[in-house]
Amino acid sequence: MASIEGMVIGVLELRQFQVLRAVAREGSLAAAARSLHHSQPTIAHHLAAIESHFGAPLVHRGPRGVHLTEVGRLVLPHAEAVLGRVGLVEQEVRALIEQGTKALRAATFPTAGALLLPPALRQLAREGVKVSLVEGELPTVVEALRTGSVQIALVYSQPGEPLDLDEEFVLHPLLDDPLLLALPADHPLADLDRVPLARLRDAGWIMGASDWDPCDRVLTWACAQQGFEPVRVMRTDDYGMLKGFVAAGIAVALIPRLALTGHESELDIVIRPVDGPPLARRISAAMLRSTVSDSAHTLREALTAQARRITEAWDESPI
Repeated sequence: MASIEGMVIGVLELRQFQVLRAVAREGSLAAAARSLHHSQPTIAHHLAAIESHFGAPLVHRGPRGVHLTEVGRLVLPHAEAVLGRVGLVEQEVRALIEQGTKALRAATFPTAGALLLPPALRQLAREGVKVSLVEGELPTVVEALRTGSVQIALVYSQPGEPLDLDEEFVLHPLLDDPLLLALPADHPLADLDRVPLARLRDAGWIMGASDWDPCDRVLTWACAQQGFEPVRVMRTDDYGMLKGFVAAGIAVALIPRLALTGHESELDIVIRPVDGPPLARRISAAMLRSTVSDSAHTLREALTAQARRITEAWDESPI
């Protein structure tokens, strides 16, 4: 592979990153050419240029198409991040020139989007900031942040184990969202003020859709302290569905306090704290350390203020 000195002689171009991304997505030079509205020789030219810059092949050409080499897989996420950042600045500049407004792209997962974001976004709207929002489960939010398609994102993690983000990102903790036990109203333990986790040793559990879910990791850790492993009977990230199955007596579940509506009793569900170590997920605002967006910093400050109001309300009305 070429030395660092050799690499900096050539100039990388955005179109080369676009070609690499298209080739990785489409799986062939012909398909990449169609997606970018270029000719195939143009795609091959830009691919050769970026390979020359790095002094190594980035794709392997075979009879069934092309796939990235090890070097290509290393370069791709950086290329996507650069393209994402450029796309963001283009949107901000366009909004400022055409509409006279500042622009901000943010991402959130559903439960945080319901209670944390609206008051904070209202403050930005008063200041003339136009906010575009990406909503999805945690992997979608983290991917949007890593690729640079958003400037700030609401994320959650297991307390003491922050998300595995690159060093260029910083997490600003907002609040610890308690994880509470959802039981059918006719469950034998429903009359207890606090439910010992050990008494749910034989219960079936509704757990998150993915093994990495921080809430599930908290539950697994807490059960291990009591000498057992939770038995999963179904997976879902939809808290409406979760409540329905709990009410039907199918299983029990942990549910974040932010996901409670206050009307769970009408669904024949009771919500109880777990007796033992506090269980929670940590909600944070994640953003680039180097961000210069005043709007992103304003949103983070507004989110911090709203999180403080939420925790104060929880302190006044404990479960």
